[in-house]
Amino acid sequence: MTGKKKAIVVGALGVIGRYIVERLEAEGGWEIVGLSRRQGESRGDVRYVAVDLLDERDVATKIGSCADATHIFYAAFQAVPGHASGYAANIAPNLGMLVSSVSAVEAISPHLERVVLVTGTKTYGVHMGPYKTPARESDPRHMPPNYYFNQVDWLTERQKGKRWDWVELRPQTLCGFAPGTPMSIVPVIGVYAAFCRELGLPFRFPGKPGAYTSVYQVTDSAHFADACLWAALEPRCSNQAYNITNGDYFRWCHLWPVFADFFGLPYAPPQTISLTQMMADKEDLWNALVAKHGLKPYGFDEIAAWPFGDYVFGADWDVMSNVTKSRQHGFHNVIDSEEMFLRLFRRFRDEKIIP
Repeated sequence: MTGKKKAIVVGALGVIGRYIVERLEAEGGWEIVGLSRRQGESRGDVRYVAVDLLDERDVATKIGSCADATHIFYAAFQAVPGHASGYAANIAPNLGMLVSSVSAVEAISPHLERVVLVTGTKTYGVHMGPYKTPARESDPRHMPPNYYFNQVDWLTERQKGKRWDWVELRPQTLCGFAPGTPMSIVPVIGVYAAFCRELGLPFRFPGKPGAYTSVYQVTDSAHFADACLWAALEPRCSNQAYNITNGDYFRWCHLWPVFADFFGLPYAPPQTISLTQMMADKEDLWNALVAKHGLKPYGFDEIAAWPFGDYVFGADWDVMSNVTKSRQHGFHNVIDSEEMFLRLFRRFRDEKIIP
């Protein structure tokens, strides 16, 4: 051992993993190995390994670089689109990747201390309809299937009698950006605003009327990475679950006029549309905007996940997590969500991601 801690970040190029890598790198004292399907560009203390975690042979070949790992940050996700069994179809690949990565690292690293597992508020059924709010970590589960349940149950059973432990973190609607993994609401809003401007349209909330006025919450990806570092090192977190959000709540009806002003667009009342359907023919428009404004050449399918936008803006019920437990155990960071959105819009403009 070199004296540094060694982190294995699974899903290292995603909207969560990317920020975890950057946070550990900035902290110093960490050697970082990022695992993902795509190959990242290694630098300094960060080394990326492209691996298919559902291919045991590939894992066996590539996982040697994870020897002497002290921490695993698991932030990978693989969707199974268009499957008749819906949520149940996601169990096999997402449980399989967790089992594969943790088992492989555990087998070669006697120094493993903690596994930080990223799940989310779907644990409470936020995706299904109204649920008990503010949600607490001790709330009962909803009717399965839910692959989070399978992951936590496997990890709990696997850990028994071991020297390492685990922590489960439950964010809500991550706000960041990772090229090729557009599961963030911020670029959805930014690209939608760009289209409104280009087409001479007012800025309307595209979701359900009830979603416009219900209470909502989000999690800044950089803020979540701070929480991951805390969870990795805090002794009180051992074998515990924590809600991690910005720590505030808002209603879209109060933010949308602010967003309209930021983008220089006239505000208009909500008009419910399916972003998935309405954006299906906008690839040429996006390519034209990229050329017109000299934007980074991200493909239309890389920049924004319109079904994710429909999901977020379709929640016409309160979405609220109680974060008291994390505060009691030492994570006191909070983020002003309105300020966060405007900060990220500015950053995306400065980085030529949106016009």
